[in-house]
Parts: sequence; structure tokens; C-alpha cells
Amino acid sequence: MDARQVERLVGTYSDMILRLSYAYLRSTQDAEDICQNVLLRLMTTDQTFTDPTHEKAWIIRVTINACKDELRAARRRKTVSLEEARNVAIFAEEVSPVLTAVFSLPLKYRQVIHLYYYEGYSQREIAQLLGENENTVASRLHRGREKLKKILGGQNND
Repeated sequence: MDARQVERLVGTYSDMILRLSYAYLRSTQDAEDICQNVLLRLMTTDQTFTDPTHEKAWIIRVTINACKDELRAARRRKTVSLEEARNVAIFAEEVSPVLTAVFSLPLKYRQVIHLYYYEGYSQREIAQLLGENENTVASRLHRGREKLKKILGGQNND
């Protein structure tokens, strides 16, 4: 793989991988680790992609799987004192109230809302990416929106 292709992959997908990983893990450092691992895997894979959509879907699927693996890892279950937690920076950029509300949702709602609103996937595409029924995705989107509406004070923030 040449330097131009590496630059294209990093420039095209690093932000998306970071956002998706952060939506899952709620940890900047873990999201950065996942991003690096996914990009390395992309650069070393023998996978051939039929088009950019196929490439993006593969990257999202690999990112989701890596996040799930990270969540299952034993080291994620360790606890820290409140003093230690207070000193940890949460996110490098300023986070909007809507994004904070999205991050507060349970994972099953957070992931479909992220893929729908932030990555622009349709309900059918999300169902395929997650290996879920399309009606399940639609229900999770609806329930996630309802939860967001309550968190944000009843405002309609679609």
C-alpha cells in the first residue's frame, strides 16, 4: 500500500471510526486505540472492496466488532476512585447538549442513532450492519428518539 492510499484511508475514515468508537466506549483513549487498530487492519487486509460503500460498511462492521471486544475485555471491568475519574478529560472537543444526551443512552439506542444521524445510513443498512431485523432497528430509533426527547426537556430535536 502506497503513502497516498494510506493518507486517503486515514483522511476518509479516521473521524468516522473515532466517533463510532466513542459512541460505543465513551472513552477518548479507547476510541483512539480502536481507530488505530481498525486502520491498521484495513491497511493490511486482503479484502477487496467493490466500491466505496462496501469499503465503508466493512470498516463500520470491523469497528463495531472491535468495540464489542473491548467492552467484553476484563480490563474494562476494573473500577477507579472518583478522584481518579475526576482528573480524566472526557472528550477533546466541546460536546453539545444533544451529543451528551446521545452518549447517555443505552448502547442499543446509541448505536442506531449514531449510524442513522451521524453516518447517514438507512434503517435497512443499519439492520444489515448490525445483523438485526429492520423492524428492530426502527423500534430502537423510535425509542431512542423518545428517550432523547425526555432528556432534552421534551423538545423535538430531530
